[in-house]
Amino acid sequence: MVKETKFYEQLGVSPDASESEIKRAYRKLAVKYHPDKNPDPSAQEKFQEIGRAYEVLSDEDKRKLYDRYGEDGLEGGPGGPGMSAHDIFAQFFGGGSPFGGMGGMFGGGGGERRGKDVGHAMPVTLEDLYNGKTKKISLNKQIICSSCSGSGCKVKGKSATCPDCRGQGVKFIVRQLGPGMVQQMQTVCPSCHGEGTCVKPEDRCQACKGNKVAQEKKMLEVHIDKGMKNNEKIVFSREGDQHPDIKIPGDVIIVLQEKKHDRFERQGKDLMMKKTITLREALCGFAFPVEHLDKRILLVKSTPGEMIKPGQTKAIPNEGMPQKGNPFDKGQLLIKFEIEMPDTLTDEQLKVLAKVLPAPTRMEMDYNAAEAEECYLHAYAERQQQSHGGGGGFGGGYADSDDEDDGGGGQRAQCVHQ
Repeated sequence: MVKETKFYEQLGVSPDASESEIKRAYRKLAVKYHPDKNPDPSAQEKFQEIGRAYEVLSDEDKRKLYDRYGEDGLEGGPGGPGMSAHDIFAQFFGGGSPFGGMGGMFGGGGGERRGKDVGHAMPVTLEDLYNGKTKKISLNKQIICSSCSGSGCKVKGKSATCPDCRGQGVKFIVRQLGPGMVQQMQTVCPSCHGEGTCVKPEDRCQACKGNKVAQEKKMLEVHIDKGMKNNEKIVFSREGDQHPDIKIPGDVIIVLQEKKHDRFERQGKDLMMKKTITLREALCGFAFPVEHLDKRILLVKSTPGEMIKPGQTKAIPNEGMPQKGNPFDKGQLLIKFEIEMPDTLTDEQLKVLAKVLPAPTRMEMDYNAAEAEECYLHAYAERQQQSHGGGGGFGGGYADSDDEDDGGGGQRAQCVHQ
């Protein structure tokens, strides 16, 4: 026994209705009384009622309270807090409208539908992002037909209720899943495309062929500000496709896609480049030109007396990327150095270097020079590991062993016994 049956009656189900029966009943009534499809003032009130009823009966805990204590037993009573009917409707249908074929969404308040946003990728160079640039993009845009003002009919007011969906804009399809098992699905009416009305062939607008919309080529000017970043978005408000059933067109969103640069790499506000110099330049100093992103030539020079180490990174202040909105605030230009070492040195060169370079530090270990074995380094080549991965120690066994000839397994250090 239930104390009240008001919510069950509003949905047209019995108090012992299952969860799926309640869902089916709400779906049918929500589509019928939604303000976008039913302009009758009484429909708005009915839509609110069935929304409140479904909010309670679809929740197991709320339904138990309602069955036992009635509407007064719910938190807050009849006027208690809860989602609005529009929120419940949007949640039930996954946030989208089941009516239009345009993918519109219900907005707040007046239930206005908004068109889809459209994204377009725009390739840009690092020079574009550094200097700023204006680029043009051509889009094919859907607009409301100017000949029929979006009615699709050459004679004003000639459209009629769609006979297939009876003006609902949606149709219910029952699919047989198996013996005694059926599935009911809702789909947009294919005859009227979810609009609820249709135009007879002889009354269709000649300009749009009854489609209510036409295609137009739109040219947009995209202003790229200095300092903008990869994947940054530029939004053109309400420049998306138009349709009579959509009050607010969507936006066109341009997404910047930075191309790879052959010289610089962006690291936030900084620019990074790599430079290979000779050993002489690393020790004695250097000067080399760099063409910047704005075509300026920078002459990069080392500080007199300073030596550059392999892998060392040096910075030039205020020559990095500009800050968006404040292009005079720039990051650093970072230069990572690699040293090109000579393959060999002559005896004369060695003598000169030995005089000017610091002497080697004393070895930490004491040893008897007469008993030590001298070993000279040779080129290194990796040995082939055994396919079965056997052997102990570090990294497994090797294909050759110490008892075999060194046949192609890499040269060994030669030791001279004194």
